[in-house]
Amino acid sequence: MMIDGLQCGHFDRESFVKLKAAGVHGVVVTCGFWEGALESLDSLGQWRDLIRGNDDVAAFAYTPEDITRAAEEGKVAAILGYQNANLFEGRIRLVEMFAELGVRVVQLTYNNQNELAGSCYEDEDSGLARFGRQVITEMNHHGILIDCSHVGDKSTLDAIEASEKPIAVTHANAASLFPHKRNKSDKVLHALKETGGVIGCAAYRNITGDYYSGPIEQWCEMIARTVEIAGIDSVAIGTDRSHNFTKPDYDWMRMGRWTREVDYGAASAARPGKAPPPDWFHTLEDMQIIPNGLRKVGFSEEEVDKITHGNWLRLYGETFPKSNK
Repeated sequence: MMIDGLQCGHFDRESFVKLKAAGVHGVVVTCGFWEGALESLDSLGQWRDLIRGNDDVAAFAYTPEDITRAAEEGKVAAILGYQNANLFEGRIRLVEMFAELGVRVVQLTYNNQNELAGSCYEDEDSGLARFGRQVITEMNHHGILIDCSHVGDKSTLDAIEASEKPIAVTHANAASLFPHKRNKSDKVLHALKETGGVIGCAAYRNITGDYYSGPIEQWCEMIARTVEIAGIDSVAIGTDRSHNFTKPDYDWMRMGRWTREVDYGAASAARPGKAPPPDWFHTLEDMQIIPNGLRKVGFSEEEVDKITHGNWLRLYGETFPKSNK
Protein backbone atom coordinates (compact mmCIF):
# COMPACT_ATOMS: atom_id res chain seq x y z
CA MET A 1 0.00 0.00 0.00
CA MET A 2 1.07 3.57 -0.65
CA ILE A 3 -0.41 6.79 0.72
CA ASP A 4 0.57 10.20 -0.63
CA GLY A 5 0.15 12.77 2.14
CA LEU A 6 -0.51 15.67 -0.24
CA GLN A 7 -1.20 16.21 -3.90
CA CYS A 8 -2.61 19.24 -5.68
CA GLY A 9 -3.73 20.17 -9.15
CA HIS A 10 -6.67 19.30 -11.37
CA PHE A 11 -8.18 15.86 -10.79
CA ASP A 12 -10.33 13.94 -13.21
CA ARG A 13 -11.02 10.28 -13.96
CA GLU A 14 -7.65 9.87 -15.67
CA SER A 15 -5.95 11.13 -12.51
CA PHE A 16 -7.39 8.29 -10.46
CA VAL A 17 -6.68 5.73 -13.15
CA LYS A 18 -3.03 6.82 -13.16
CA LEU A 19 -2.84 6.85 -9.37
CA LYS A 20 -4.24 3.32 -9.27
CA ALA A 21 -1.71 2.19 -11.89
CA ALA A 22 1.03 3.79 -9.81
CA GLY A 23 0.08 1.73 -6.78
CA VAL A 24 -1.21 4.70 -4.79
CA HIS A 25 -4.10 3.63 -2.55
CA GLY A 26 -4.74 6.87 -0.65
CA VAL A 27 -4.09 10.52 -1.37
CA VAL A 28 -4.84 13.78 0.43
CA VAL A 29 -6.31 16.00 -2.27
CA THR A 30 -6.21 19.79 -2.18
CA CYS A 31 -9.76 21.14 -2.30
CA GLY A 32 -8.65 24.76 -2.07
CA PHE A 33 -5.98 27.32 -1.25
CA TRP A 34 -7.56 30.77 -0.89
CA GLU A 35 -11.28 30.15 -1.05
CA GLY A 36 -13.73 31.23 1.64
CA ALA A 37 -16.59 29.16 3.03
CA LEU A 38 -18.99 29.33 0.08
CA GLU A 39 -16.35 28.56 -2.55
CA SER A 40 -15.04 25.77 -0.34
CA LEU A 41 -18.51 24.27 -0.21
CA ASP A 42 -18.64 24.47 -4.01
CA SER A 43 -15.35 22.60 -4.14
CA LEU A 44 -16.68 19.84 -1.88
CA GLY A 45 -19.71 19.53 -4.14
CA GLN A 46 -17.49 19.19 -7.20
CA TRP A 47 -15.45 16.51 -5.45
CA ARG A 48 -18.61 14.61 -4.63
CA ASP A 49 -19.63 14.72 -8.26
CA LEU A 50 -16.20 13.50 -9.35
CA ILE A 51 -15.97 10.59 -6.92
CA ARG A 52 -19.58 9.49 -7.41
CA GLY A 53 -19.13 9.58 -11.16
CA ASN A 54 -16.02 7.41 -10.96
CA ASP A 55 -16.77 5.14 -8.04
CA ASP A 56 -15.27 2.17 -9.86
CA VAL A 57 -11.77 3.63 -9.39
CA ALA A 58 -12.16 6.15 -6.55
CA ALA A 59 -13.74 6.46 -3.12
CA PHE A 60 -13.83 8.95 -0.26
CA ALA A 61 -11.87 8.13 2.88
CA TYR A 62 -12.96 9.58 6.20
CA THR A 63 -11.21 7.05 8.43
CA PRO A 64 -8.07 4.89 8.11
CA GLU A 65 -10.34 1.89 7.64
CA ASP A 66 -11.85 3.56 4.57
CA ILE A 67 -8.39 3.75 3.00
CA THR A 68 -7.72 0.08 3.68
CA ARG A 69 -11.13 -0.86 2.29
CA ALA A 70 -10.58 1.17 -0.88
CA ALA A 71 -7.23 -0.54 -1.42
CA GLU A 72 -8.83 -3.96 -1.01
CA GLU A 73 -11.46 -2.99 -3.59
CA GLY A 74 -8.85 -1.77 -6.06
CA LYS A 75 -9.79 1.90 -5.67
CA VAL A 76 -7.91 5.09 -4.77
CA ALA A 77 -9.08 6.72 -1.56
CA ALA A 78 -9.43 10.52 -1.69
CA ILE A 79 -8.87 12.26 1.65
CA LEU A 80 -10.30 15.78 1.62
CA GLY A 81 -7.90 18.57 2.58
CA TYR A 82 -7.38 22.32 2.28
CA GLN A 83 -4.07 24.15 2.16
CA ASN A 84 -5.39 27.15 4.09
CA ALA A 85 -7.83 27.94 6.88
CA ASN A 86 -9.76 30.47 4.78
CA LEU A 87 -12.66 28.03 4.54
CA PHE A 88 -13.49 28.81 8.18
CA GLU A 89 -13.73 32.57 7.50
CA GLY A 90 -12.94 33.40 11.11
CA ARG A 91 -15.98 31.47 12.37
CA ILE A 92 -15.05 28.91 14.99
CA ARG A 93 -18.23 26.84 14.49
CA LEU A 94 -17.37 26.19 10.85
CA VAL A 95 -14.54 23.87 11.92
CA GLU A 96 -17.05 21.31 13.19
CA MET A 97 -19.34 21.80 10.19
CA PHE A 98 -16.60 21.21 7.61
CA ALA A 99 -15.48 18.18 9.61
CA GLU A 100 -19.01 16.80 9.35
CA LEU A 101 -18.82 17.29 5.56
CA GLY A 102 -15.75 15.06 5.45
CA VAL A 103 -12.80 17.47 5.59
CA ARG A 104 -9.92 15.69 7.30
CA VAL A 105 -6.78 17.82 6.76
CA VAL A 106 -6.42 21.62 6.99
CA GLN A 107 -3.24 23.66 6.77
CA LEU A 108 -3.17 26.62 9.14
CA THR A 109 -1.94 29.08 6.50
CA TYR A 110 -0.73 29.06 2.92
CA ASN A 111 2.31 31.27 2.18
CA ASN A 112 0.79 34.44 3.69
CA GLN A 113 0.29 35.18 7.36
CA ASN A 114 -3.36 35.02 8.41
CA GLU A 115 -5.40 35.36 11.59
CA LEU A 116 -4.23 31.94 12.80
CA ALA A 117 -0.47 31.91 12.37
CA GLY A 118 2.64 33.13 10.58
CA SER A 119 3.72 31.70 7.25
CA CYS A 120 7.04 30.31 6.12
CA TYR A 121 7.66 33.31 3.83
CA GLU A 122 7.24 36.14 6.37
CA ASP A 123 10.40 37.96 7.41
CA GLU A 124 9.31 37.48 11.02
CA ASP A 125 7.12 34.60 12.12
CA SER A 126 4.69 36.03 14.68
CA GLY A 127 3.80 32.61 16.03
CA LEU A 128 0.42 31.06 16.69
CA ALA A 129 -2.33 33.62 17.29
CA ARG A 130 -4.99 33.31 19.98
CA PHE A 131 -7.57 32.43 17.35
CA GLY A 132 -5.16 29.86 15.96
CA ARG A 133 -5.09 28.12 19.33
CA GLN A 134 -8.88 28.04 19.40
CA VAL A 135 -9.03 26.59 15.89
CA ILE A 136 -6.48 23.93 16.81
CA THR A 137 -8.62 22.91 19.80
CA GLU A 138 -11.66 22.63 17.51
CA MET A 139 -9.73 20.65 14.93
CA ASN A 140 -8.54 18.27 17.63
CA HIS A 141 -12.06 17.73 18.90
CA HIS A 142 -13.69 17.22 15.52
CA GLY A 143 -11.14 15.04 13.76
CA ILE A 144 -9.26 17.36 11.41
CA LEU A 145 -5.51 16.81 11.11
CA ILE A 146 -3.47 19.99 11.57
CA ASP A 147 -1.04 20.62 8.70
CA CYS A 148 1.86 23.07 9.04
CA SER A 149 3.62 22.60 5.69
CA HIS A 150 3.54 26.27 4.61
CA VAL A 151 3.57 27.55 8.19
CA GLY A 152 6.55 29.30 9.77
CA ASP A 153 8.81 27.35 12.11
CA LYS A 154 7.84 29.30 15.24
CA SER A 155 4.14 28.93 14.45
CA THR A 156 4.68 25.23 13.75
CA LEU A 157 6.39 24.68 17.09
CA ASP A 158 3.59 26.63 18.79
CA ALA A 159 1.02 24.44 17.03
CA ILE A 160 2.78 21.25 18.13
CA GLU A 161 2.72 22.50 21.71
CA ALA A 162 -0.90 23.70 21.55
CA SER A 163 -2.33 20.58 19.93
CA GLU A 164 -3.64 17.75 22.06
CA LYS A 165 -2.95 15.40 19.16
CA PRO A 166 0.07 14.96 16.88
CA ILE A 167 0.22 17.21 13.83
CA ALA A 168 1.59 16.82 10.31
CA VAL A 169 3.86 18.58 7.90
CA THR A 170 2.25 16.86 4.95
CA HIS A 171 4.59 18.10 2.21
CA ALA A 172 8.02 19.55 2.96
CA ASN A 173 11.61 18.48 3.51
CA ALA A 174 14.34 19.03 6.06
CA ALA A 175 15.94 22.48 5.74
CA SER A 176 19.25 21.00 6.90
CA LEU A 177 19.24 18.80 3.78
CA PHE A 178 18.05 21.47 1.34
CA PRO A 179 17.83 25.06 2.62
CA HIS A 180 14.54 26.68 1.64
CA LYS A 181 11.99 28.77 3.52
CA ARG A 182 9.36 26.11 2.87
CA ASN A 183 11.43 23.38 4.50
CA LYS A 184 11.52 22.62 8.21
CA SER A 185 14.28 23.01 10.76
CA ASP A 186 15.69 20.07 12.66
CA LYS A 187 14.06 21.58 15.75
CA VAL A 188 10.65 21.11 14.15
CA LEU A 189 11.50 17.57 13.03
CA HIS A 190 12.66 16.69 16.55
CA ALA A 191 9.41 18.09 17.95
CA LEU A 192 7.40 15.95 15.51
CA LYS A 193 9.37 12.90 16.62
CA GLU A 194 8.73 13.64 20.30
CA THR A 195 4.97 14.10 19.82
CA GLY A 196 4.14 11.45 17.23
CA GLY A 197 3.80 13.86 14.32
CA VAL A 198 4.72 13.04 10.73
CA ILE A 199 6.52 14.83 7.90
CA GLY A 200 5.71 13.82 4.34
CA CYS A 201 8.85 14.14 2.23
CA ALA A 202 8.17 16.11 -0.95
CA ALA A 203 9.33 15.48 -4.49
CA TYR A 204 8.69 19.01 -5.74
CA ARG A 205 12.05 20.19 -7.13
CA ASN A 206 11.72 23.70 -5.71
CA ILE A 207 12.05 22.38 -2.15
CA THR A 208 13.91 19.16 -2.93
CA GLY A 209 16.81 20.49 -4.97
CA ASP A 210 18.50 19.11 -8.05
CA TYR A 211 20.41 16.30 -6.34
CA TYR A 212 17.48 14.78 -4.46
CA SER A 213 15.29 15.27 -7.54
CA GLY A 214 17.65 13.00 -9.48
CA PRO A 215 17.39 9.20 -9.69
CA ILE A 216 14.95 7.57 -7.29
CA GLU A 217 17.75 6.29 -5.07
CA GLN A 218 18.87 9.86 -4.41
CA TRP A 219 15.38 10.91 -3.34
CA CYS A 220 15.25 7.84 -1.12
CA GLU A 221 18.62 8.89 0.29
CA MET A 222 16.93 12.14 1.34
CA ILE A 223 14.26 10.11 3.11
CA ALA A 224 16.95 8.08 4.87
CA ARG A 225 18.67 11.25 6.08
CA THR A 226 15.31 12.63 7.21
CA VAL A 227 14.73 9.46 9.22
CA GLU A 228 18.08 10.04 10.91
CA ILE A 229 16.69 13.39 12.12
CA ALA A 230 13.02 12.65 12.81
CA GLY A 231 12.98 8.90 13.40
CA ILE A 232 11.41 6.06 11.44
CA ASP A 233 7.95 6.60 12.95
CA SER A 234 7.69 10.24 11.85
CA VAL A 235 8.66 10.13 8.15
CA ALA A 236 6.31 9.40 5.26
CA ILE A 237 5.62 10.54 1.69
CA GLY A 238 3.88 13.77 0.71
CA THR A 239 5.00 14.42 -2.83
CA ASP A 240 3.41 17.88 -3.25
CA ARG A 241 2.82 16.50 -6.69
CA SER A 242 0.58 17.93 -9.36
CA HIS A 243 0.13 15.18 -11.91
CA ASN A 244 -0.73 17.63 -14.69
CA PHE A 245 1.62 20.54 -15.42
CA THR A 246 0.02 21.20 -18.79
CA LYS A 247 -3.01 23.06 -17.47
CA PRO A 248 -2.66 26.74 -18.41
CA ASP A 249 -4.02 27.90 -15.06
CA TYR A 250 -1.68 25.80 -12.90
CA ASP A 251 -0.36 28.99 -11.28
CA TRP A 252 -3.70 29.74 -9.63
CA MET A 253 -2.53 28.07 -6.45
CA ARG A 254 0.27 30.61 -6.02
CA MET A 255 -1.66 33.71 -7.06
CA GLY A 256 -3.61 34.44 -3.90
CA ARG A 257 -6.16 36.98 -2.85
CA TRP A 258 -3.31 38.97 -1.35
CA THR A 259 -0.76 38.72 -4.16
CA ARG A 260 -0.79 39.38 -7.91
CA GLU A 261 2.54 37.77 -8.74
CA VAL A 262 3.49 34.12 -8.82
CA ASP A 263 5.92 33.31 -6.02
CA TYR A 264 7.76 30.00 -6.08
CA GLY A 265 9.97 30.91 -3.16
CA ALA A 266 13.22 30.59 -5.11
CA ALA A 267 14.49 32.35 -8.21
CA SER A 268 15.69 29.11 -9.76
CA ALA A 269 12.34 27.35 -9.52
CA ALA A 270 10.48 28.86 -12.45
CA ARG A 271 9.80 32.10 -14.20
CA PRO A 272 6.50 33.85 -13.47
CA GLY A 273 3.77 32.60 -15.74
CA LYS A 274 5.61 29.40 -16.61
CA ALA A 275 4.96 25.91 -15.32
CA PRO A 276 7.48 24.82 -12.67
CA PRO A 277 10.14 22.31 -13.69
CA PRO A 278 8.97 18.71 -13.51
CA ASP A 279 9.56 16.63 -10.43
CA TRP A 280 11.41 13.35 -10.72
CA PHE A 281 7.99 11.79 -11.42
CA HIS A 282 8.13 11.77 -15.21
CA THR A 283 5.01 9.64 -15.00
CA LEU A 284 2.99 8.63 -11.97
CA GLU A 285 3.94 5.04 -12.69
CA ASP A 286 7.43 5.95 -11.49
CA MET A 287 6.01 5.88 -7.96
CA GLN A 288 5.96 2.10 -8.21
CA ILE A 289 9.73 2.05 -7.79
CA ILE A 290 9.71 3.96 -4.49
CA PRO A 291 9.61 0.84 -2.27
CA ASN A 292 12.50 -0.74 -4.15
CA GLY A 293 14.42 2.54 -3.93
CA LEU A 294 13.89 2.60 -0.17
CA ARG A 295 15.19 -0.95 0.09
CA LYS A 296 18.26 -0.03 -1.93
CA VAL A 297 19.25 2.65 0.59
CA GLY A 298 18.99 0.19 3.47
CA PHE A 299 15.44 0.18 4.81
CA SER A 300 13.89 -3.08 6.01
CA GLU A 301 10.49 -4.26 4.80
CA GLU A 302 8.90 -3.09 8.06
CA GLU A 303 10.49 0.34 7.68
CA VAL A 304 9.39 0.59 4.03
CA ASP A 305 5.84 -0.13 5.12
CA LYS A 306 5.97 2.63 7.73
CA ILE A 307 7.23 5.19 5.23
CA THR A 308 4.91 4.25 2.37
CA HIS A 309 1.70 4.06 4.40
CA GLY A 310 2.01 2.89 8.01
CA ASN A 311 2.95 6.21 9.57
CA TRP A 312 0.09 8.03 7.82
CA LEU A 313 -2.42 5.36 8.85
CA ARG A 314 -1.24 5.56 12.45
CA LEU A 315 -1.49 9.38 12.46
CA TYR A 316 -4.91 9.34 10.80
CA GLY A 317 -6.07 6.85 13.42
CA GLU A 318 -4.97 9.22 16.18
CA THR A 319 -6.51 12.34 14.65
CA PHE A 320 -9.47 11.46 12.38
CA PRO A 321 -12.93 10.71 13.83
CA LYS A 322 -13.50 7.09 14.78
CA SER A 323 -16.51 6.94 12.47
CA ASN A 324 -17.54 8.69 9.28
CA LYS A 325 -21.08 9.08 10.57
